[in-house]
Amino acid sequence: MILFVTAVAKLFSATGSARILQLHDPVFLLPFRLLFWLVGILELGIALACFFSQNIRFPALLLAWLSTCFLTYRIAVKAVGYHGACPCLGSLTDALHISPHLGDSLMFGVFVYLIIGSYSMLFRLWRVQRELL
Repeated sequence: MILFVTAVAKLFSATGSARILQLHDPVFLLPFRLLFWLVGILELGIALACFFSQNIRFPALLLAWLSTCFLTYRIAVKAVGYHGACPCLGSLTDALHISPHLGDSLMFGVFVYLIIGSYSMLFRLWRVQRELL
């Protein structure tokens, strides 16, 4: 559900007119508008795959992959010297009347939830499978 909400937030933000949408991402060097569209569609696809999956391992793998990508992105942003708040929610922070830094903190919490949850689930599935052998 959280991934669906963040996907919708990115897609909603990509349609806006906020100044950040004309700026380029410090890692991918793409306009934030395009990056929001790409990541929003990816997140939406993963959210739907998780929702409709009959197998628990597939969603756990998808979420572990995505959260690892988010971790790698956060490390890369710091490595290139970007010190601003992550624009993960785009202009939605303006619509919600919250600061970009609060939005960044909220998204970091979502990221931590995804990475811990997905890797914990994969570890638990691995242990159960190992016990069955």
